[in-house]
Amino acid sequence: MSWLHTWCGLFCGWVLCAIFLTGTLSVFREPVTRWMQAKPLLPVVVNSNAMEQASAYLATTAPHASSWQVDLPGRPGDAMQLAWKADDGSRHNVIMDPGTGNVLDQPWGRATQGGRHFMAFHYMLHGGLPGYWLVGFLSMGMLVALVSGVVVHKRIFKDFFTFRPGKGQRSWLDAHNATAVLSLPFLFMIVYTGLSVFYVSYMPWPMEATYGGKDAYEQYQTELALRPPPLAPALPSGLAAALPDLAALQVRATSLMERPAQSMTLDLPGDAHQRVRFDARSTQGDASSDLLNHPRKVVFDGATGAVLQLEGTQHDAAYAGKFSHEAMEQLHLAHFGGWAVKWLYFVGGLMGTAMMATGTILFCVKRRKKSEMEFGAATANVYRVVEACNVAALAGTALACIVYFYANRLLPEAWDGRALWEVRAFLLTWLASLLHAVIRTFTNSPRLAWLDQLWTTALLCLALPLLNWATTGQHLGRYLVNGDGQSAAVELTAMAFSLAFACMARQVANTVQAVPVRKASRPVPAR
Repeated sequence: MSWLHTWCGLFCGWVLCAIFLTGTLSVFREPVTRWMQAKPLLPVVVNSNAMEQASAYLATTAPHASSWQVDLPGRPGDAMQLAWKADDGSRHNVIMDPGTGNVLDQPWGRATQGGRHFMAFHYMLHGGLPGYWLVGFLSMGMLVALVSGVVVHKRIFKDFFTFRPGKGQRSWLDAHNATAVLSLPFLFMIVYTGLSVFYVSYMPWPMEATYGGKDAYEQYQTELALRPPPLAPALPSGLAAALPDLAALQVRATSLMERPAQSMTLDLPGDAHQRVRFDARSTQGDASSDLLNHPRKVVFDGATGAVLQLEGTQHDAAYAGKFSHEAMEQLHLAHFGGWAVKWLYFVGGLMGTAMMATGTILFCVKRRKKSEMEFGAATANVYRVVEACNVAALAGTALACIVYFYANRLLPEAWDGRALWEVRAFLLTWLASLLHAVIRTFTNSPRLAWLDQLWTTALLCLALPLLNWATTGQHLGRYLVNGDGQSAAVELTAMAFSLAFACMARQVANTVQAVPVRKASRPVPAR
């Protein structure tokens, strides 16, 4: 068990550190996306008639369009987006001030992957289906390391109350035990639910054998949910009809869905068969205590105002397996309980990352003191590679994350490929951190690699608000004055990370580098 815990934890821990750190950041993917888009804030208008403004503009600009869509502002100071599909199939969109009805210049905000990048890297490493499989394999390895760790450390809960600072290997062991005990229930839950969410990706063959190929998943979900068949698409009647009062329907939709409408779609405007749909998707800050917090929608007959369909206001009939999977998914994504639960997940994710980081560092600290000679003559070089991977897994991932934010502000705003190059900046920085760690470890000392990357990360985190002010004119004070707590929290968290990484760098700088001692061999008796 000890051997299994050591090597499974080491080899899986490197990539898992990156997976856990990006997963932790993705808990707040909505605030991260909001900060990275850097949309100018509009004057807040009380009792804004946004839907009336949108309806009047679309009726004048696109009276013969096949469909209209309005994305309403989610927060005070946000703009709204109007889109329509012409008869020839072309799509058009504009950004509008909901208070004045004025059309705003485009692009409105920066094109970016935002917080979605952290989420995508977390569950597939931006690697498509092979990435899914690799993350699943590593997650299984983490479960093995967790179980074997509990078995190996018989006094793990007792040792939790023991911390011996400044004792080298013992201090790292105490830190590993403490972070493991604090986050153990969370870690088991988050890894198990993560595997459960993507069970179709890991085991697609039974479903494909039953339902066929391309549309197997949709057919499977339809039967599993036991929902009524979707409404047939609205077809043009050729008879003209007055446009519906979209503002009045919005009020009805909000009442029926028990949640403010976030978007509206009108199919066949001005036709007798016109149909209006309102959606109210739960936001990341939704404080609902309901674990199964389904998206809600209502569909009206545009000519008569009759309700054609209402979903999400109560649990639909479904098999127990459907509810079980949805519960697992919501537990993993933290789409319940509001910001308090998200902060708990954030702290739990950081504790899990620290647990894996201290475990991989403990491996090297122990072998600096006494080499186990596991790889014979190549042991010293293998240890150096392990040291370099440790640096890249923790400090390198953090450095890549903050460089991702810098790329968002430094890449040209009008560049079509900027969103892709933000992600590439993250990946290239991660690779560069590994190369830097290897060079430093083999030519000088892993201690210098740690110092270089930790101090660089700390300085970049600290300077992020200054970069934001220099490139966009937005800053922490303005966010606070305008009530934009999400963007303010991003910069405050960056400064908190700066302090944390500076403390880590100071600790590394004050650490005395130990000289590896070769494991003593058993004396050979004289003959």
